[in-house]
Amino acid sequence: MNTINYFKLQAKNLFKDYKTKTIHDYLSGYTPKYFDVDGIICDFDLDERDFTLMNAQHIVAQLCGFEKWTALLKASASELELAKLLFDHQNIAHVDSWMDYITYAQEMNQTTFETETKIEIFKQVILTRQVVLDAVPGYLLKQESPSQR
Repeated sequence: MNTINYFKLQAKNLFKDYKTKTIHDYLSGYTPKYFDVDGIICDFDLDERDFTLMNAQHIVAQLCGFEKWTALLKASASELELAKLLFDHQNIAHVDSWMDYITYAQEMNQTTFETETKIEIFKQVILTRQVVLDAVPGYLLKQESPSQR
């Protein structure tokens, strides 16, 4: 599965999870399989009554460092690789913390890193936990290997 299709699947999964909404005695709840829908609705200040697949795509794009879905669709292969790393490992590196970290590293080194360099930094520093960024649970309910998604 190519990376764009992977992100399309994630957006569809988020939207499916949203559609598990039930209302009991004026209280709503979700029975999600893939995402913490309550957390996403709250943290992204979304209107539960008007949540669409487009909203899900926008959220997925933001969870991996893009401002909007169309920016993700126009990204290079290496930018998509970094985006997938950020998405899959959001439980150890919140995207905003990663952006702050990489901006600081670039300022300290008085350079601008190419995307491939950012990927290597992420793999060598963040994934090995040499640097711990915000330890947040992320919005994924299960951390599965990509082949299981």
